[in-house]
Amino acid sequence: MTISTTVDRVPAALRAWLSKPRPMLIDGKWVQAKSGKVFEVQDPATEMLLAKVAEGDAADIDAAVKAARRALEGPWGRMSPSARGRIIHKIGDLILENLDELAQLESLDNGKPFGVARVADVPLSADMFHYMSGWATKIEGKYIPLSTLAASGQFMSYTRPEPVGVVGQIIPWNFPLLMAAWKLAPALATGCTVVLKVAEETPLSALRLGELLLEAGLPDGVVNIVPGFGETAGAALASHPDVDKIAFTGSTEVGKLIVQAASRDLRKVSLELGGKSPNIILGDADIDEAIDGATAGIFFNHGQCCNAGSRLFVQEKIFDKVAAGIAANAEKIRLGVGMDPETQMGPLVSQVQHGRVSGYLKSGLEEGARALTGGAPLNMPGYFVKPTVLVDTHPDMKVVREEIFGPVLVATPFKEADDRLIAAANDTVYGLAAGVWSRDLAQAHRIAHQIKAGTVWINCFHVFDSALPFGGYKQSGWGREMGQAVLSNYLETKAVTTRLA
Repeated sequence: MTISTTVDRVPAALRAWLSKPRPMLIDGKWVQAKSGKVFEVQDPATEMLLAKVAEGDAADIDAAVKAARRALEGPWGRMSPSARGRIIHKIGDLILENLDELAQLESLDNGKPFGVARVADVPLSADMFHYMSGWATKIEGKYIPLSTLAASGQFMSYTRPEPVGVVGQIIPWNFPLLMAAWKLAPALATGCTVVLKVAEETPLSALRLGELLLEAGLPDGVVNIVPGFGETAGAALASHPDVDKIAFTGSTEVGKLIVQAASRDLRKVSLELGGKSPNIILGDADIDEAIDGATAGIFFNHGQCCNAGSRLFVQEKIFDKVAAGIAANAEKIRLGVGMDPETQMGPLVSQVQHGRVSGYLKSGLEEGARALTGGAPLNMPGYFVKPTVLVDTHPDMKVVREEIFGPVLVATPFKEADDRLIAAANDTVYGLAAGVWSRDLAQAHRIAHQIKAGTVWINCFHVFDSALPFGGYKQSGWGREMGQAVLSNYLETKAVTTRLA
């Protein structure tokens, strides 16, 4: 395993942008927090100060909600669907025009490799706006033929989809720009207005996106971006009486708090939460392909993916070869500063996350797991943890049952692809994603049908598209992101009936 320590690769223009305290976006204006507070954003690869950002709290959230309400009842609410769609599409264009800058911000703020952000996070964010721009003109009601005898021929009924209203959106730190796109694009396509609370660890790309929203011609107040902490800004948004709906992506623990806050006024809620996804490799799989796929399935984005294939099930006859192959791949991963073009894995996002993952590693080893590779944090500046493969695990271990959200794989052998395998794969409170590797596609599909998860990949992993719905069963959430399915998160359906005679 090699470590890159190259630091100073930040272009002068971006350094200048970062050197100024970054305000929040409320009602089309860049403003400081009403309290005057700012907080520091840290580079997780160097532990150095990256920027200072306005710290929003309840007063700023209230101002943002009022601005969103005015925009909903004003220019945005009166705008035609095609005009909305053109603005949404323009946002996607501007993201691509600023591809390198946004990828650099993601790399500095989150720690991920610049090259990954440039080919994945930023283009996928642009595509989400492009895809959703088309839906703005295709949200339709329908004529309903009434079937009761008394109503026959006397009434005409139709449905009318309408925007749910002012939406509070709270996004996480693992894919800062992409999660903003997943939330904002469908809300705008349906005609909603938004208050976006960005993660305090990674606010920078969303604030830069706010500048692009204004450049695209989005009316004042349609999107308001408030950086701040969960206990203050996030809690205020989740409980604000004039917010019609909350959309949250993050941990299951925080999702439950969101539900509690929203329940006081029966506010609508959609949740995209945690996971502990099973990745199943059958004995007839293409072993080399499965090894590489399982490696990417857990170590992509430093393992900080809600859908990471963190529980690996491998048929006994190939278990040793697969586990050794993934461990060998892990040892070749080049860790380092995200802006170094040779870096393949950056640091974890923060000191808190570093401590959390390190604690899980310690727990797993103390409970009897064995590390084929990794198993410890790195003793160097930055929040780096070695990519880890744990074997000799059992179902009661914390590393097996709980979401670690780091580059830690737990691998378990199984004998036959029978009901016991399915029971083990489904033995989790989560149900976000799963993988199945087999040359026998009929068998792979049978397993996919039995897995309780919102996404199942067969002979692949981490395949996303703006048209594909994404979300979870059980404690992995409510509702779906992306695709046509996400539109229902932001729409109300009104039935209208007219007497004809």
